[in-house]
Amino acid sequence: MRKTRLTHASPRLRGEGRDRGPAVAASPRGEGEGAHPVALHPATPPHPVASRLDPSPQAGRGLSRRALLAGAGALGAVALSPWPVPASEGEVESHGLSTFGELKYPADFKHFDYVNPNAPKGGTLALQIKRTIGNQNFDTFNTLQIYVLKGDGAAGMDATFDSLMAGSGDDPDGLYGLVAKAVRISPDRLTYKFLIRPEARFHDGSRLTARDVAFSIMTLKTKGHPTFRTVLSEVVSAEAEDDDVTVVQLSPRRSRDLHLIVAGLPIFSAAYWKDRDFEASTLEAPLGSGPYKVARFEQGRYIEFERVPDYWGKDLPVAVGQNNFERIRYEYFRDRQVAFEAFKSGVMNYHEEYTSRTWATGYDFPAFREGRVKRERIERGGAVPTQGWYFNTRREMFQDRRVREAIALVFDFEWTNANIMFGLYKRLTSFFENSEMKAQGAPGPEELALLAPFRGKVPEEVFGEPWVPPVSDGSGSDRVLLRRADALLREAGCRRDGNVLKLPSGRPFEIEFLDFQSALQPHTQPYQANLKRLGIEARSRIVDAAQYRRRMEEFDFDMASMALGGAMTPGDSLRVVFGSQAAATPGSRNIAGIADPAVDALIEAITQADTREKLNIACRALDRVLRAGRYMVPMWYRSDEWIAYWDMFSRPAVRPRYATGAPSTWWYDPEKAKRIGRG
Repeated sequence: MRKTRLTHASPRLRGEGRDRGPAVAASPRGEGEGAHPVALHPATPPHPVASRLDPSPQAGRGLSRRALLAGAGALGAVALSPWPVPASEGEVESHGLSTFGELKYPADFKHFDYVNPNAPKGGTLALQIKRTIGNQNFDTFNTLQIYVLKGDGAAGMDATFDSLMAGSGDDPDGLYGLVAKAVRISPDRLTYKFLIRPEARFHDGSRLTARDVAFSIMTLKTKGHPTFRTVLSEVVSAEAEDDDVTVVQLSPRRSRDLHLIVAGLPIFSAAYWKDRDFEASTLEAPLGSGPYKVARFEQGRYIEFERVPDYWGKDLPVAVGQNNFERIRYEYFRDRQVAFEAFKSGVMNYHEEYTSRTWATGYDFPAFREGRVKRERIERGGAVPTQGWYFNTRREMFQDRRVREAIALVFDFEWTNANIMFGLYKRLTSFFENSEMKAQGAPGPEELALLAPFRGKVPEEVFGEPWVPPVSDGSGSDRVLLRRADALLREAGCRRDGNVLKLPSGRPFEIEFLDFQSALQPHTQPYQANLKRLGIEARSRIVDAAQYRRRMEEFDFDMASMALGGAMTPGDSLRVVFGSQAAATPGSRNIAGIADPAVDALIEAITQADTREKLNIACRALDRVLRAGRYMVPMWYRSDEWIAYWDMFSRPAVRPRYATGAPSTWWYDPEKAKRIGRG
């Protein structure tokens, strides 16, 4: 039982506050100390539970390209069955779709390699929301409709919806049939005919048809969160040929992975929404078809889902060995430390840790010492979230690149890591950290070919070694770096007036760091002290989550932190966070206001890349341009996940290559639960 009701985030009125976006939603604070990553993909082609429960950026296909902040491309290669089955003239039929090359699993596969196909069902998984999509909020919720802009969406709602296809934790680019048993692709790869399984059902027993699929795609394109609207802009049409076939027509300007995004979208009931406002907030659970449905909730405090015992897709290869918990319960806490206390007391039985101090010093409590609570560090495969304090370049004071660099120079990562984060982090240097997409050394011939049209329009350093934040002396106030920053500010026209730095306009230089929690204050305050040594009045503004969302949506801030979920195959989602159109779109994830033709062109090259090597080259070129732009103050990263749990779960012997598998492939073990007194 919960000790006190006051520990939870207080509920807010329906409709209060708005979300930041479908797939790229999450606290705009970075991963690790004080922040959760934002997914970059509007849809989460659910790897049944992986994309819902596995915190790894590569799990399933969430807003991170496997989901949305990860992306799409242009006419990408479609992975075909070993023995393609001709359909109409020139069409090829496949059991799955892929960005590059062939699918890992053949058409007759029985289940993913990393699951236990005989995993028992039962028990309750109780946890916090750690990643967001759509309009979800970490602190509270006031609506069960998460795929629009309005409201603060509840955790876990994506588990109530199925999609055409589902992702895998060990195939970074592949999707396999869920609602669609197969897909037929036209020779020009602009027309996709999804063959709908006749057994697909909504929770009320009604049949899920091709008409529901077409309705869902076009509704998200026209009424969904701005992120969905952006990435679906090149969907020309989605129509039902009959009950069993949905025909999706894409524009010749389509991105490489648009067909994958479409295949991963949630499917809604057209009949259910016929007389309802899709864009309105609601506390009525929308009709879904997924493995879970809403059981009960208390607005802003908790929401609980129950497994659908007769789930129509439970025996499909993409679902076998997953969706193992009888109930999944998300608890809401406004304060991170209070949430950890709740985990220690057993209110939650699974916890993903983001705070180094807690990880290093907080696990000295009876249940841990007695072995009833376990903790692990699990390596994640591939790219890591990109976390930093982002400049709002719409502000006049941040429009000069030299000013942005000066402000970045005086963040002392070495001191912060040693004194606040127990040396557990590495310095982030790239927008594609920990991957082959990271720019290193001088650009090669292929990169130069992409960058050449912009010589003279981007900083000259783009054509040399990529910018890397300097290493400080670890004192917390490196005088050499302070002098370099002061010189850059003077070059930009700033002048000292006593202890006050004034902008070229004559106004005092003041910076407000916006946030909705105080978890990052131990890291931010020493940084602000260094800025004050330069004569800049730097301060934090902590507001409630609703006000924070509104201000971020309206770009009403100076600096704010954000973590963008790492992606193995970036694409369309990059437009949402770095594209010029997004910079002018309220509610977009382009909080920095990046509006650069070179960036737009390189994103286009990324979305058009039809091989992994071409993708890596285009990403490295983009990395150079973004790093040269000094759009953020890079924070830190780690390549592993920190998890803790009450020892009442079992798991498969094999872990997926590109995900932690925790807790998506786990199951409740009653014998273990009994041994620790939780049975």
